[in-house]
Amino acid sequence: MSGASAFLCAGSVTHQRLRPLRHRLRYRMFCMLVELDELPRLDARLRLFSLNRFNLFSLHERDHGAPPGQSLRDHIDAQLAAAGIRTGGGTIQLLAMPRILGYAFNPLSVYFCRDAAGAWVALIYEVRNTFGERHRYLVEVPPGQAHARELRHTCDKQFHVSPFMGMHMRYAFTLAPPQPVREGLRIGIDVADAQGPVLVARLDMPTRQVLDDRSLLRSFLSHPLLGLKVIAGIHWEALRLLVKGAPLRRHPGPAEQPVTIVRTHHAP
Repeated sequence: MSGASAFLCAGSVTHQRLRPLRHRLRYRMFCMLVELDELPRLDARLRLFSLNRFNLFSLHERDHGAPPGQSLRDHIDAQLAAAGIRTGGGTIQLLAMPRILGYAFNPLSVYFCRDAAGAWVALIYEVRNTFGERHRYLVEVPPGQAHARELRHTCDKQFHVSPFMGMHMRYAFTLAPPQPVREGLRIGIDVADAQGPVLVARLDMPTRQVLDDRSLLRSFLSHPLLGLKVIAGIHWEALRLLVKGAPLRRHPGPAEQPVTIVRTHHAP
């Protein structure tokens, strides 16, 4: 990726709720896009970023489910292997918000997994809710999309996210994943039930810059306390929905499995 393997990506997230009432939100934000193998080297090279330690910016592998004594790379490789998918030493990139002054809340983190030849083999959507729960959708990329510049797939909803959304829904994902010669990164999620579209969510990050101390400092000055802004925004939008009269849904309990494996093709 242009000689670099770690970036700060800037842009915005938008949600457009269509039913049973209309509601729209849009927030500016930034994320780190890092290769998991590069995390220890970033920790050693940067003054403003640390791995598993407090700093102005940090990434704690346990925040993303890695157990004590296991690196996040090994943890993700193990989950891929359990699904019958192997990268063969290829790259795994993580798109997520870092901790800022020790705090972060990531409603969605995404892992982009390639094999040693650079072909897409899997995507992992790591979803968290405000009840302290986490779930992953591990999506197998079919051979026909191994080198695609846009990836599309669908899956049934398995994890409770919002008290304003039911469980009997289906996600349709459209991604423009990171590429060496293109800065832009886009993720679209359309949510529908049996009656049709319910919600349209977009993460659009048109620009990226190499992750270094200078770019980290600029991002802190432009987006101070981003994690607190995210969690405050979630509760503020929930209050607005309540005022509008949006119906509440009971928490159905945690998902039966921590990982949903999505097969996009079947072997003959």
